[in-house]
Amino acid sequence: MPQEASPYAPSSRLFRNVLALDIDAVPGASEEGIAFDELRTAARALNRERLIDRDAVYRLKLAALARLWPLSDGEPACERHRVEIGAPLRRFAVFCALAETFGPAWPTWPAALRHPASAAVARFASEHEQRVRFHEWTQWLLDEQLRKAGAQIALMNDLPVGFGPDGADTWAWQDCLALGARIGAPPDEFNTGGQNWGLPPFVPHRLAAVDYEPYVQTLRFALRHARALRIDHVMGLFRLFWIPLGAAATEGTYVRYPSEHLLAIAAVESHRARAAIIGEDLGTVEPGVREELAACGMPAYRLLWFDQTPLSDYPAQSLAAVTTHDLPTVAGVWTGNEGQMLRSIGLEPHDQRLREMRARLMNVAGVADDAALEDVIVRVHAALGQAPSALVTATLEDVLGVSEPPNRPGTQREWPNWSLALPFTLDEIERHPLVKAVAQALSRGRSAAGFE
Repeated sequence: MPQEASPYAPSSRLFRNVLALDIDAVPGASEEGIAFDELRTAARALNRERLIDRDAVYRLKLAALARLWPLSDGEPACERHRVEIGAPLRRFAVFCALAETFGPAWPTWPAALRHPASAAVARFASEHEQRVRFHEWTQWLLDEQLRKAGAQIALMNDLPVGFGPDGADTWAWQDCLALGARIGAPPDEFNTGGQNWGLPPFVPHRLAAVDYEPYVQTLRFALRHARALRIDHVMGLFRLFWIPLGAAATEGTYVRYPSEHLLAIAAVESHRARAAIIGEDLGTVEPGVREELAACGMPAYRLLWFDQTPLSDYPAQSLAAVTTHDLPTVAGVWTGNEGQMLRSIGLEPHDQRLREMRARLMNVAGVADDAALEDVIVRVHAALGQAPSALVTATLEDVLGVSEPPNRPGTQREWPNWSLALPFTLDEIERHPLVKAVAQALSRGRSAAGFE
């Protein structure tokens, strides 16, 4: 099936993509007679390309899983997981089997299969029971690998603001959605034409009519095995910018949501999971939102690029960072590559804003105008680590000195959004001297700020 590049337009926010699986850690992968040499050779060849070919990765991993599946069918732990998750897992696995048969976009399927509650879907599931069980098995593998990772380090999961219009969640919850609208953002100084994210919104009163069950399920699954959860575009709990299907982003309007109910549910699920929930409040934020988030104890963002206050004045109830996946990297700003890249794809950079960002780096890092990039990266994160914010983060692009951001909002073919591989393998990243230097600087900064 064609793979979506953006992690912010997933087929499902409950279940995960097999692209994330470590095949070598799947039960049976090391058994004699399971030959993966040709698959591994093809996979390593993909690493030589800077652009990620997710479709090719998906085909290779699915081929490997097909060989392993007969060895694990009936695994007791998998059966327990199937029973524990229940109907949502079954429905997702049925969707995956249907998508393999009729194509990835459910609105193009035969009419009788377009609703999960139909008799035709039940018949299909019964006739394709083994394939449905295969997809349930892959979700157990993903959940198990995530559980093991969460047992070793504190994980912060990420919750996208929505899901793809043709995917599993839209199919499952179509009765609660406005399928004739898409969400986005109004015009601003960075995107004068506005943004259309291509994601269908929930209809507020329909969501309330089912006791917010899709939202509750989403939070519970997103919090599995995590110590924290970042809610992307947390302003969506208050209002979302709806754009009629086929209209320009400038023709959208805001639709209100019952924020008091949604925040209360988030608080309950946070307590239930014993995990923090952070609200990403960057972009167009209406008055009162940040105050309401603070009142209910939800940390919000403090971003070096945007916030000109001293780091020492950052509130304890916040997550501090230099940048995000949608904004320039430290290397891009410091070297001037950011402006050059924008011009190379036909976009006009905001030169004054880039100069201000570079000056901010100099001031916070305490470096001269001609300082080496690596020194700037280490020093700015050392300073960030001393902020009184409860959480401090760094991006892999920054700690590896990468100039290109993963995503440029408002671009499509001009920029390979979410498709630029990091220039190092995972093993190389773990040994990279700059990564170690930044980690040590952050650790020293957190200790100095009173965090252990």
